Amino acid sequence: MVDQAFVRKIVEEKLEELNLFLVELKIDTSNKIDIAIDGDSGVGIDQCIAVSRAVEGSLDREKEDFELMVASPGVGHPFKVHRQYIKSVGRKVEVLLENGQKVEGILTEVTDSDFEVTFSRKEQVEGTKKKQVVEVKQRIAFTETKSTKEIISFK
Repeated sequence: MVDQAFVRKIVEEKLEELNLFLVELKIDTSNKIDIAIDGDSGVGIDQCIAVSRAVEGSLDREKEDFELMVASPGVGHPFKVHRQYIKSVGRKVEVLLENGQKVEGILTEVTDSDFEVTFSRKEQVEGTKKKQVVEVKQRIAFTETKSTKEIISFK
């Protein structure tokens, strides 16, 4: 089986050179290598090819056969690493909490332990008869989060 630590080292060296980051690396028992990469400004096909060539050039097909796939995580896929949260500040996200509650809004801040989502909702404001739209900022701990993904709107 292909050594995951060896592949990770090759990938991380190449990603550092390209100013990208590793989202996920999976190697199954049939030596299918799946690598998901991202960058603060996104990732292009040329960068995926560069990472693929670095990995392929470091492995010996005569010794072990393998299948290799390098791609960006794609829209609608849950965030897997902290840096994806940082990259998405200012964008609309959907957060599924461990308790089953969904929070949808703009990701406005990220720290090492939590993040903030800002959204609008109608609430009864003291001194008024009608509910009014108010802006709500909700802090969410990473430990309370089941999944977070970016929402793309075509409005």
